[in-house]
Amino acid sequence: MNGANYSVVSEFVFLGLSDSQEIQIFLFFFSCLFYVSSIMGNLLIVVTVTSDPYLYSPMYILLANLSVIDLIFSSIAAPKMICDLFRKRKVISFGGCIAQIFFSHAVGGTEMVLLMAMAFDRYVAICKPLHYLTIMNSRVCISILVVAWTIGLIHSLAQLAFVVNLPFCGPNVLDSFYCDIPRLIKLACTDTYKLEFMITANSGLISLGAFLLLILSYIFILVTLQKHSLGGPSKALSTLSAHMTVVVLFFGPLIFFYMWPSPSTHLDKFLAIFDAVLTPFLNPVIYTFRNREMKVAIKRVFSQLMGFRKSI
Repeated sequence: MNGANYSVVSEFVFLGLSDSQEIQIFLFFFSCLFYVSSIMGNLLIVVTVTSDPYLYSPMYILLANLSVIDLIFSSIAAPKMICDLFRKRKVISFGGCIAQIFFSHAVGGTEMVLLMAMAFDRYVAICKPLHYLTIMNSRVCISILVVAWTIGLIHSLAQLAFVVNLPFCGPNVLDSFYCDIPRLIKLACTDTYKLEFMITANSGLISLGAFLLLILSYIFILVTLQKHSLGGPSKALSTLSAHMTVVVLFFGPLIFFYMWPSPSTHLDKFLAIFDAVLTPFLNPVIYTFRNREMKVAIKRVFSQLMGFRKSI
């Protein structure tokens, strides 16, 4: 008989973020504002890229897929967190907890690969501009997306394989507002030391390695750009700085969650809120307001939606 069959825990109880009513009110308005803004911002990017023929290029196709990932990711934990803020008893079913883990790791793994693909796209565009359309053609772009989602799903299923058969026979309180593996496995009625090590190796070291690889790749691109650009590199530098900012925002909390042995509860929750609510909002802001083509395309889309023909 496996662990899932003799587990007596059917739900988990979240302790939430705070017992202070003033803080709960602040978090409610803060979370609602940024959640709605992230949904609207990422939807705007997806609609703009898919409806504007001037943006049919690999960079913007990858950007639109990043926005799709942010749309999914921001809706995994944030809506329930917002609804739970004023509830005395914050519970989630066992199946709901597993679903949160599955989707968060699936889109997280996909975004990790996608960010690497975007770094490669910028390398080709800046260091091999004459071969850009040959290397980054539509077939390559579609292949990258298929590989990214496949790796994300495999990574998520591998993570769940560590969890679903664990025996949960008593403790069911999570000092958090969402389900994730490091906190969940501590509630299992068995020794999880080896399992925690495997989780750290699977998620922590992979995140750290991917982060360092991306940073080194961007440094290499910047050095190449400095050597070969005789003038006017501001656009490329702006694009690279936007990409590096997104990389830091994405990998920073992940590395902390999985590599830090015993994080402070308050810092852990702060980074979790930042990761769940603020990062999906910042991605469209960073890419939109630092990109002239996107701003012009958004104006064209709004003009078309409102029925006006304007020359931009």
